[in-house]
Amino acid sequence: MYQGTLICRFDDTNPSKEKEEFQDAIVEDLALMGIKPDKTTYTSDYFQELYDYCVTLLKDGKAYADDTERETMQHERMHGIASKRRDATVDENLARFEEMKKGNDEGVMWCVRAKMSVDNPNKAMRDPVIYRCNPQPHHRTGTRWKVYPTYDFACPIVDSTEGITHALRTMEYRDRNPQYNWMLDTLNLRK
Repeated sequence: MYQGTLICRFDDTNPSKEKEEFQDAIVEDLALMGIKPDKTTYTSDYFQELYDYCVTLLKDGKAYADDTERETMQHERMHGIASKRRDATVDENLARFEEMKKGNDEGVMWCVRAKMSVDNPNKAMRDPVIYRCNPQPHHRTGTRWKVYPTYDFACPIVDSTEGITHALRTMEYRDRNPQYNWMLDTLNLRK
């Protein structure tokens, strides 16, 4: 039998949607099925590391800050159109990320997108959002953070950090596997 460690990780990256009661219900449901994790972790435990990795991508020109409206961004991604912010300078992108970190009126207008592709046939690879600004307090970290990684950004990094070898995820993430691998390759992380 495989002698691994079963980790139950809560990907609590969106303070607007996360509540402790949801996590408690998941733990109870697992127990009803006879599943007892060896360890429970939270993506929020890694917010500093994730923030640092985002800064690395920005400094390396592999990500950019974008204030394109949601509907316009969806249209551009669907039709393979580059954002007008895609070629902003590193200094401009870092300054905008700093505004996001403050959670002020300017910061909430921006997100950070990975600079993957504009027209990849797999639309999940078309410059996805990897960080967003949300001034709402987080149920575990309080008001320390105003910027939060998306699941698609955080998951490969935390999987690598925790040494995950097998992950149970729903089928909806299958098209995102190339994006997951891009993050690992670009950040030189363990697969």
